[in-house]
Amino acid sequence: MTSSETKIITRFAPSPTGFLHIGGARTALFSWAFARKHQGLFLLRIEDTDRERSTDDAIQAILDGLDWLDLTPDAPPVYQHQNIERHREIIDQMLAEGLAYKCTCTKEALDKMREKAKAEGKPIRYDGTCRNKESVPDDLPFTVRFKAPQEGTTVLGDLVQGEVSIENNQLDDLILLRSDGTPTYNLSVVVDDHDMGITHVIRGDDHLTNAVRQSQIFDALSWSRPAYAHIPLIHGADGAKLSKRYGALSVEAYKDMGFLPEAMRNYLARLGWSHGDDELFSTADLINWFDIAAIGKSPARLDMEKMQATNIHHIQHGDEDVLADYVMEQLSLSPENKTKLMTALPMIKKTAKSLDNLVENLRFLFLTRPVKLNDKALESLTDDKMANVRKVFPALQKLDAWDADGIANFFGKFMEENDLKLGQFGPVMRNILTGTGSPLGVYDLLLLLGKEESLARLDDILAN
Repeated sequence: MTSSETKIITRFAPSPTGFLHIGGARTALFSWAFARKHQGLFLLRIEDTDRERSTDDAIQAILDGLDWLDLTPDAPPVYQHQNIERHREIIDQMLAEGLAYKCTCTKEALDKMREKAKAEGKPIRYDGTCRNKESVPDDLPFTVRFKAPQEGTTVLGDLVQGEVSIENNQLDDLILLRSDGTPTYNLSVVVDDHDMGITHVIRGDDHLTNAVRQSQIFDALSWSRPAYAHIPLIHGADGAKLSKRYGALSVEAYKDMGFLPEAMRNYLARLGWSHGDDELFSTADLINWFDIAAIGKSPARLDMEKMQATNIHHIQHGDEDVLADYVMEQLSLSPENKTKLMTALPMIKKTAKSLDNLVENLRFLFLTRPVKLNDKALESLTDDKMANVRKVFPALQKLDAWDADGIANFFGKFMEENDLKLGQFGPVMRNILTGTGSPLGVYDLLLLLGKEESLARLDDILAN
């Protein structure tokens, strides 16, 4: 970016009336990635002007979700309701400049207006009754309406949707200020985007009509419009709107399901955006590659199998320090256990299907003796297989070279001399060593547990 170029500033602007869902998370991700790609700023605005529906819990859920995804804004959040006086100031300015007008039409009058339009087969919108009144009585309640252009066309050059145009006679004079004195969404958004210096608005295409409305207000105030990029919404695997059954869950729910934040960033990025055939990539790659032009125009479909596969990839290739810290927290391990954990992680993470699965597969390392066997493990202790384990045990006690080669060579020789196969005793030993079974083979388990602990666990069962 040269000094003469405008600094890219994007924003994520959720309404805090519920949790941060996966669609909102993707919008935030695209806005964040675009800003990072261009060394710009990513800002957060909480659009909480609907005070009745906005909740502190929802705000915290949004902040927590962004924090977990590591989509950190470059400034403290802006709370829209705190800007209400600034919004009213602009409305007063628009009234003074003839860009807006007071409307005293009652609810009853507006209802009749709608009924008449419906009966005549016309679009249901405000008919401009108060548009050209020179003044209104001071004692009547009023709203303030935007004096929208009535002729010509409003054209929006959308970075995803292409050129979008609407005939101005299809739009009515939208309300800027309600009768209770509160500014409306479209006015507040325009003022805040202008005051925050937003250069690019990336959001769902359900806001496309709002963008046309907002563009008219920007133009009326002689303010530069931001560039708009309206992205298609996310659908379920069946092509229908997302439901709780098909992915419309909070970001926190995916966290609780054992997804890594980098896996979620990877998968969400592929919902509607692509870089060739690349499916699995790092966040650094995403920032380097991200381009609004590569966002498609068709709705993306949420595929839980692909999401889980992406998560598995990132766990199996993930930063082992990060994974170890997570496991230590989940298992309430003390710091001195980290060395043992780090020794096992390279093996165990290759088998993990989720973070929860990773934790469970590592739990065996830190069990206290005697290890309690679950029902399935107990059922595996058949007489014939236990007889083979009893035959292995005294020979294993004499093994000095307790390393990968030593253990493998020992069992190879033992099976040859006793005409046994590993399946005749290995799975049972694995169940005894872990209490629950393991995706690792018995050789790896013996190596990770060490000679003393391995023999002690085996002896606890064999001695009974």
